[in-house]
Formats: sequence, C-alpha cells, structure tokens
Amino acid sequence: MSTLPTKQEVLDWISENPTLTAKRDIAKAFGIKGAARIDLKRILRELEDEGHLEKRNKTYRDPDRLPPVSVLQVKTPDANGDLFARPLEWHGEGIEPVVLMVLKSSDPALGDGDRILARLQQVQAEDHNYEARLIRRIGVSPRRVVGIYRHGAEGGRIMPIDKGSDKEWVVGPDATGGAQDGELVEAEQAGPKGRMGLPKARIVERLGDPTAPRAVSLIAIHQHGIPDAFPQEVLDEADSKKPAGLSGREDLRELPLVTIDPSDARDHDDAVFAQADDDPKNKGGHILWVAIADVAYYVTPGSALDREARKRGNSSYFPDRVVPMLPDRLSGDLCSLHEGVPRACIAVRMVIDAEGNKTGQTFVRGLMRSPASLTYQEVQAAMNGQPTERCAEMMQDVIRPLYAAYAALRSARERRQPLELDLPERKIVLSDEGKVTSVDFSERLDAHKLIEEFMVLANVAAAETLIAKKTPLLFRVHEEPPEDKMEALRETAGAAGFTLAKGQVLQTRHLNKLLTSAAGSDQAELINLATLRSMTQAYYGPKNFGHFGLALRDYAHFTSPIRRYSDLIVHRALITAHGWGKDGLTPEAIEGLEETGTHISDTERRSMIAERDTTDRYLAAFLSDRIGAEFTGSVAGIAKFGLFVKLDETGADGLVPISTLGNEYFDFDRDAGTLMGSQSGRMIALGMRAKVKLTEAAPVTGGIAFELLELEGEAFESRGGGRGRGGFRKGRGKTPGTSPRRKAAKAKAKDSKTKRKVTRQRRQK
Repeated sequence: MSTLPTKQEVLDWISENPTLTAKRDIAKAFGIKGAARIDLKRILRELEDEGHLEKRNKTYRDPDRLPPVSVLQVKTPDANGDLFARPLEWHGEGIEPVVLMVLKSSDPALGDGDRILARLQQVQAEDHNYEARLIRRIGVSPRRVVGIYRHGAEGGRIMPIDKGSDKEWVVGPDATGGAQDGELVEAEQAGPKGRMGLPKARIVERLGDPTAPRAVSLIAIHQHGIPDAFPQEVLDEADSKKPAGLSGREDLRELPLVTIDPSDARDHDDAVFAQADDDPKNKGGHILWVAIADVAYYVTPGSALDREARKRGNSSYFPDRVVPMLPDRLSGDLCSLHEGVPRACIAVRMVIDAEGNKTGQTFVRGLMRSPASLTYQEVQAAMNGQPTERCAEMMQDVIRPLYAAYAALRSARERRQPLELDLPERKIVLSDEGKVTSVDFSERLDAHKLIEEFMVLANVAAAETLIAKKTPLLFRVHEEPPEDKMEALRETAGAAGFTLAKGQVLQTRHLNKLLTSAAGSDQAELINLATLRSMTQAYYGPKNFGHFGLALRDYAHFTSPIRRYSDLIVHRALITAHGWGKDGLTPEAIEGLEETGTHISDTERRSMIAERDTTDRYLAAFLSDRIGAEFTGSVAGIAKFGLFVKLDETGADGLVPISTLGNEYFDFDRDAGTLMGSQSGRMIALGMRAKVKLTEAAPVTGGIAFELLELEGEAFESRGGGRGRGGFRKGRGKTPGTSPRRKAAKAKAKDSKTKRKVTRQRRQK
C-alpha cells in the first residue's frame, strides 16, 4: 500500500485481527516500509492518546475489548451449573464483559478463585460476551490479608494482625478503597514488591473498627477466607423450599423422639428415643432410635444450595456468631427438629444387648414430630431428682430408658477402650455488647456423654450398613500415630515419671493406662496434651482405614448433615443404598469422593484454626486490662525462642521470650523438649509449675507475653523484657566448656528421673 491507512482502518484491522497487533504486524498488513514506519508510529500514538488503543507489551489493542489470550479468575457456578470467569485484563470504561467457560471433559476441575490463562472468542449471546477455552491454570486467587490500615502521604500501609508477624503491605493512593486511618480492612496482593521491598496490596473491603467487641470473630472469618455471606441465588433457592410430607416415608410421629442440646442451641439436628427390648431372646436389651434431619431432601445434588454447602464444607462456630453451612431457612427451620412440628428425617433403629453390644440395625426414611426440645442441664437435673414439670411427665417412658441404654453402652465402651483424654473445653462468655465477661470451663454431664455415645453408635451403624450394601461413602478416618510421635510421647512421659510400654502393637488401652496413671497429679494436663499432640489429624476419605481414637473399625459421620457436608454425603449414600429416591449419590459425586474428602478435610481444619485464633484474641482482650498481674500455670511448650505457659485460671497460652530469661544463654534441646541454662545448669521442661507476670496482651493479634517469676516454686531471675545476655544457643548441650554446675545439673536430672521410675515400680508392686 502506497499511502498510510486512516485511523479507522487501523482500528478495524486490530478489531478483526486481535492476534496480530504489534506495530510490525500492522506495518506488514498495510505494506508500510522504511520512513513511513515513523508516520505509522505517530498514528498509533495518537490513537493511544485519544483512548482508542492501549499499548501493552509492544502490542496495541482496543481497551474496550479483551485480548484473544487473557488471564481470568473463575467464579462460583451459577444456578444452572454454568461456569463464568472475571476478566482480569479488562481496562475499558464500559460494563465489564461476561465470559463463559467452555470446558472439555479432559480439563481439570476449576473452583471459585482459580486463575487461568484462556483463549477468548467474542460472541453475541444473550447472557455473555465471550467464550473462553482453558489453556492452563496459573494459580489460585491472589493472597488475601487482613490488617489495620494506616494512612500515609502516598496511599498508606496495612499493619499485620497475625500473631508473630511483622510484615507490612504497601497500599497505593488509588487502591485504598476509601479506607480511613485505623480501620480494619481486607486486601489482596496487587503486584510485585514496591518501595522498600514491601509487597503491594489493594483494599477490597472495609471491616470497621478493629477494637469493636464483635470484630474479633470477623477478623478470623476474613483472615482465613471463610465464606460468611450466601449468594442471592442460594438464599432464593432455600426460601423456595416447602416442608416434606409423609409420601414415601415411614410415619414416626408417635415415637417420642426428643432432642437434647445446649440451652442456646439454634438448631436441632438429632433426636433420640430408647425402650427396653421385649424380645425374650434379648433379655435386658434395648431398642435405641436415633433420628437425624433429612437435609438431603432439601439440598439436592448439583443445586445452588449443594454447591455452596460443599464450598463451605462445614459450619464454623465462634463465641459471638455461627457461620452456617446452610441458610437459616434450612438450618434453623425446615431441617431443625423443632418441638411439636412434623419434620423429615432419616432414622436408625438399633438393637442393643444387655452388655451394650449392637446386634442389629435398620434405617428408615421417615417423618417425625418431637414432643420436646430438652437441654443437657434439664435432663441431667431430672435424673438427679430435680425434674422440671415437662421432664417429670417423661421420666418413666423417655428419660430413664435413655439412661438405661446409655449404661449398657458405657459398659461396652469400657471394654472397647477408646482414647479417654481429659482436656476441659474453654467457654468464652460474652456480654450483650460482645465483651468478654468470663472464661469458664464447660461442664461435662452424663447427659452430654449419653448423646455422644448414641451418635457414635449411629455413625457406626451407617458405615456398617453402607459397607454391607457395597455403596461408596466417605469414612471418618483416624489413623494410628507414627512411631516417631510415640517415641516423643514416651520421652515426655518418662521425664514426668511415667511409662508408656514399648515393643507392642499400639492400642488406645495402652495410652489410657498412661493417662490414668497421670490423673490427679501435677503432670496430668501435660500428659493429656502430649498424648493429643502425638495423634494424627482425622480426615475424610472413601477408603476405610478405621478410627484409632475411637477404637472402631468402621466409622462414618452421619449425625450432623446441617453442619457437615460429609454427613450429607453419607445420607445420600443411604438413600442410594435403600432406593429411597433420586436425591442420592450421583455417579459424578461417587467419582469425586476422593477430591470431596480432601476439600472438606481442608475446610474443617480452616474452621478449627479460625476458631482457635478467635479464642486467643478474646482471651487477650479479657486479660488486656490486667497488665502487671501475676498468675499461676504450667509450662505447655518449649521452643528455641522461649517457653509457653498455660494459665490455670483461663487456659490462656502466653510466651516467655528467651531473651528475658536471666543473665545467661539457654540451650534448646529439641529432642528432649527442654531449655537449659549454660552457666547455672537450670532446666526448663514441659509440665513444670510456673508463676508469671503478664507483660503484654494484644486483642488484635491475640498475642500474650509473660515474665517468668517462679519455676517449680523457686524464684527465677528475669530481665523483664530486656535483651541482656539471655538468649538461645542451638544444640543439644554438648558445647565446649560446659560448666561443672551444668554437668552436675544434668547428672542430677538423670538421677532424679531414675529415682522416679524406681519409686513408681515399687508402688506398682
């Protein structure tokens, strides 16, 4: 071409050839050579200045169009199951285009937040502008951070709220999202490191005042990425559900199935009933019914409710709120076994002999009506001779038979010997304004144990039934602890004067013997914590490796489908196994059981960490006005940077920094889990009694710090937070120039350990 193209001709070419938009490609298309390239460069620059083109990586494109190959962020599937993605390279001024993913059967599964590289094709469809085909997955959603925004001259910074973290994030002036100085914000990573080597962030949500009482759980929710708002389509679907009728169900409305829950429970997903077995072949035996809300009837495979429930994996519980797996229309209404209201259920009828052995079970899909919603305290008071008016009416036919069945199951439990840890659960008590008023330890009543034992038995029945019917399911798996962790437990037990036998196939009864020998001693909590830490993490999976902690061969979660997706899977498996309807396990769900098990195991751990972090922050808030106060506790952890002390009063954990421990270095022995003074030979070990002074309590991070005052009743010289000479020297205490005092201390410790063993052996004889 002898003449230069017009601006419109250049724009038309770029529009029609989105893969050939470099200056060289445009020059070749219009036959531009030599000095004419300068004029072409001028035209392209003018188009760029006028906003018609955008130059990126030496190519030109229409800013109101997406490039042919682009980075996308996958969204949650819509109500029809279609998968859409958000274009991350959209720079136009108009409405962001809608991109539909067109996936092949060989493509990997994509989830909400995944970042992908895709090839785009512009289309004229009713609900989308582009269709995308996956090239490859390039990562998940950008890293999120929750912190406190501090305004600066050019944007600002986000100060961390993670305990032990000092990493700050830089926020540009155009990425503050309108946040005010001191506000709690959620941000996402927005590119490579900026000035001073700090990572860049873009604020995506303002969370309000970080000192507000109810901000504590909000921090954990956002920090750990727990979804706390339901999409509108999920709410609409839940609102459209109607109560189930009797059609296709067994009528259980005359059975007095009662719910027994905490006094503040919002939902009731299990109900129980027991009676003496009148079969002469089962003298002294019992019939036990456990009925569970039929969530599968309302949450059907592939629905918006189902996708959201799987995404969440489980409900998360905090002192001031619950983040439910299902909307309140289901969790608090249709799937809650409220008193006097017909409710759909899946129930199991179990036959128990006089010794507490389960001899048979039958599952039914039914309709029940609970005559009473009772509380643990109410039921226990009734058995202790102080029944309420309604409990008095049910003592003979409902409450006493429940305790009779529990007595039989308790004897079977004693023979089975599941792991019997004694670790009281802390309960944060809040005022109406959300401030901590007290930290209590939850009371363990027989009423609690009764319900727990019934639920365990129902879970076993579900697993055994599905195995017998050869129906795939998700097991609750708890594998036995590895030998290295058992060896560490033996060392801890030995240092405390107890023995865990070696050279035998490990069973829970061996661990229970250790726990029983430590019960009532100053070392009881140490041994319980050390035993807990030696256990493997339980998980969900389609392969059955048994449940070590419960000493059970076959175990699956069946009893809480309102708050655990695993239980919903088991309900669907039972529906499929019994041919109760079309809302059972689909072939696609069966094929994906491994992936589902991994996902919900991850969400369970996520919730546990978030709940623990929230408890830490509430405890720090509770102690924040007691700086300088003295407390008693015990050494609960040893690390190279210091020791952790757990307080008797609240169970709060705090750090005593190693830099504050007197005028000497302390050597850290990782294998023995001890710190030893390099000059004095003084040893700090797990379980030692301590008296400490509170020096720091930060509610925003949950960090608590102490100064060590006494150890095992003896005064401990401390530097009160100054660095001084106190410090850490890595190794096992075999450094040159070991002082005679330290050698003597080690010999004394060894001799003391031997004497404790001899004394214990004599007592056993």
